[in-house]
Amino acid sequence: MIDRVGIIGLGEVGRILAEDLLVRTALDVRVWDYQFDNAASVAAKNLADLQDNARVNAAANAADAARGCQVVLSAVTADQACDAAESILPGLEQGAHFVDLNSVSPGTKLSVSELIASAGGHFVEASVMSPIMPRRSDSPILLSGPHAADFATLAPVLGFDNVEVASADPGVASATKMCRSVIIKGMEALVTESLLTARHHGVEDAVLASLANLFPGTDWNSQARYLISRTLEHGERRAAEMREVARTINEAGYTPWMSEGCVERQAWAPQFAAALEEDSLTAMLDAIRTQSITKQAGNSQ
Repeated sequence: MIDRVGIIGLGEVGRILAEDLLVRTALDVRVWDYQFDNAASVAAKNLADLQDNARVNAAANAADAARGCQVVLSAVTADQACDAAESILPGLEQGAHFVDLNSVSPGTKLSVSELIASAGGHFVEASVMSPIMPRRSDSPILLSGPHAADFATLAPVLGFDNVEVASADPGVASATKMCRSVIIKGMEALVTESLLTARHHGVEDAVLASLANLFPGTDWNSQARYLISRTLEHGERRAAEMREVARTINEAGYTPWMSEGCVERQAWAPQFAAALEEDSLTAMLDAIRTQSITKQAGNSQ
């Protein structure tokens, strides 16, 4: 019987998971994020918004967040996946499901799996196969690992109604997500780089028109703005994920030339987040270009 769920990481995904658990279930929710002590952090602000609900409890530390929970959901940034798993081990209940929703390589998932197993927990590899918004907990989630099938029977109790077991073998769900990210995050980086350069030369309309000819049925003006906005808003997190993508490609025996370049472009983008205020693609591109020129001028002084 499940009566309490722990959530490690209270960023965008963690907050959505907590909110949906509160709406869809009667379960208590214990949350922890290492940034709770930073009042200006997203995690601290999310916690402040959630704490009016008596079923939400902020844990004293990560291990405390796992203590007494039959399920622990890990929703941290990709570079924190192993640290997050290690931090909860002293409080992890025997046989509790540790559900790793982080976008990391199969090798990283295996490392996390070994940590959880060493403490008597049941590791479940979970990959969210779409943006978390707007579908929230209804987003498609691919499961794998030896405990995936068991967790799939519990998932509806947690409000997850769109889960699919890919394999009992670990690494399958994460490999699927990582290979998808080569395309999705790569497109974001490519479109950003292409259209900023096109705007410099005044040929962005011609480039967009050519894309419409090649990929008919897509409003490339709107699509391009959306893709670029994702890098501006979530580039730091995407860069961390793409480092795991590069690791996945290395694990397969290939050199991740494209994905390593994507890491750099995604990591570069968030400094221009103010451009998100612009409604049109052209205005967004101009805002990024203006800020970029200003920063370059400042750095050269």
